[in-house]
Amino acid sequence: MHPTPAKGKDGKNIVYVKPVSGQRLSLQAVEDFCSRNHYGLRDGELTMVFNVFIDAAAELMSMGYRIETPIGSFAPKLALNREITDPDEVKNSDVVLDGVDYQPGQRWQKAIGKWLFDGFRKADTSNVQKLMANTQHLEDALERSIRCGYTTVRRFARYADITMYSARKQLEAWTQGDNPKLLKTRMGQQFIYTLT
Repeated sequence: MHPTPAKGKDGKNIVYVKPVSGQRLSLQAVEDFCSRNHYGLRDGELTMVFNVFIDAAAELMSMGYRIETPIGSFAPKLALNREITDPDEVKNSDVVLDGVDYQPGQRWQKAIGKWLFDGFRKADTSNVQKLMANTQHLEDALERSIRCGYTTVRRFARYADITMYSARKQLEAWTQGDNPKLLKTRMGQQFIYTLT
């Protein structure tokens, strides 16, 4: 559960839910799951099917088709690469792909829904407010995340089991004051934090 800036009727911050960060599976991991749980697929088949689908769907969408599948429909999002006010002035070269529109299908939603009939599993989620109030937890997380000589917002968030927003806020707090604990330095596209 993560707090929002908005206050509820009781004056406390309203919370929202989101999937646990880091809960990702590669296609290979899904394929392994399918073969272990008797879904009737041989090793490599799922990857092969996805590769063929991506190539075929991309070609068909480039011709303007919407692709209807059991997991939903995919359609090209089109845009003009320049401002045009007269429809007769539009040329083929003015139309560009602006993304892919995905709409989940009923079969897909029904399949997911049958696993969520008792609500979503709250395993491995953390209460960020409690963790942020636990000074020792934050100190320990910093110590573990900075072992290589520096830490980043993402690394600290992972070790502290908090959101990136909260991690950034805490790291910034440690760089403030007359006697800061951390020094913030830009490295490429991100900031790194080192002990002072």
